[in-house]
Amino acid sequence: MTGTVAPGVEVLLWEPRRFLGDGRVGLITNQTGVTSDLTSTVDALHRSPDVDLRALFGPEHGARGDLQDALPAEHHIDASTGLPVHSLYGDSLRPTPEMLEGLDSLVFDIQDVGCRFYTYPSTMAYAMEAAAENGLSFIVLDRPDPINGVAVEGNLLRPGFSSFVGFHPVPIRHGMTIGELASLINEEIGADLSVVEMRGWSRGMYFDETGLPWVQPSPNIPTLDTATVYPGTCLFEGVNVSEGRGTTRPFEYVGAPWIDGGRWAEELNSLGLSGVRFRACSFIPTFDKYVGERCGGVQVHVTDRGRLRPVEAGLHMLQTLLSLHEDELGWLQPEAGGLMHFDMLAGTDALREELIAGRPVGEIVGGWGEELEGFMELRRGHLLYPEAKEFD
Repeated sequence: MTGTVAPGVEVLLWEPRRFLGDGRVGLITNQTGVTSDLTSTVDALHRSPDVDLRALFGPEHGARGDLQDALPAEHHIDASTGLPVHSLYGDSLRPTPEMLEGLDSLVFDIQDVGCRFYTYPSTMAYAMEAAAENGLSFIVLDRPDPINGVAVEGNLLRPGFSSFVGFHPVPIRHGMTIGELASLINEEIGADLSVVEMRGWSRGMYFDETGLPWVQPSPNIPTLDTATVYPGTCLFEGVNVSEGRGTTRPFEYVGAPWIDGGRWAEELNSLGLSGVRFRACSFIPTFDKYVGERCGGVQVHVTDRGRLRPVEAGLHMLQTLLSLHEDELGWLQPEAGGLMHFDMLAGTDALREELIAGRPVGEIVGGWGEELEGFMELRRGHLLYPEAKEFD
């Protein structure tokens, strides 16, 4: 299934006043905000005689995507347009009243990766709250769920575990576009929300079937392959194992100096997991965990992305590593009494406790059935695009 998809920004540019009126606009975007010919949304809106663009807002990694993981963004003037750029990743994670002064609407145009961990939906939710509190309308320029928008996987985030890497009670892999997520989240926020829908996208499309150019959503999601495995391997951020940051294959390489990669790969491949194989490898990170140290581990190779369950595969990786290296594997401790990072990613402390207790992954995954059914029913009311048959 392939097609030519027009992202929300192009639909908006066909009739800007229909969506924006004559109002003064603030734009939340980054390097992924582009048209199908790779024109920046910033530049496209700034050049349009029918758009009164007044300010830019940058999420994690910055409005132009030039900042590495966890580095704060600074307020500055955009060199291309001369517009002020307000940081939403630093001193404040949400627009302040001072940032919003003189604006009538906020427009959001950022490519998501279809996973709850990603911080861009949190930035969107915080900005929606700010828009509602300050009387601004909020417009989402929709983009594809790059990992197909069909499969839903993982537990729902539990009360008390909301954070910047998990704002709303959705599963780890939610199967929704950013516009659909906005509609769902807005049930609690009540912002003046509108979603500019794509043209030509349908559920079941992976990003490379859309005809759109891939622009890496952040420095450590360089390819669609990375995004495909990310819902499972990002869990390794919460333990003393490198998730491949500082290599050319982040979230595909996973390892540590004390891991026997050959033995780990053998154990994993013996499970016969659908859509994936594991290759023993070694790598030396140039930054982040184990910088400059040789790590043994595995590379995750996707053999059938339609059958792959990345969250389940990630849990099997953790469980086999616990059995092989119980004494070495550790859970990163929180700072200043906060939540453990793994628990923030998992949206609960129960998942970590179940893994430590040795509960089989099949039972853990099976225990999500009822809550996922409830989510699927809720989700159905916010889907904007044709729904394909769930993958086997």
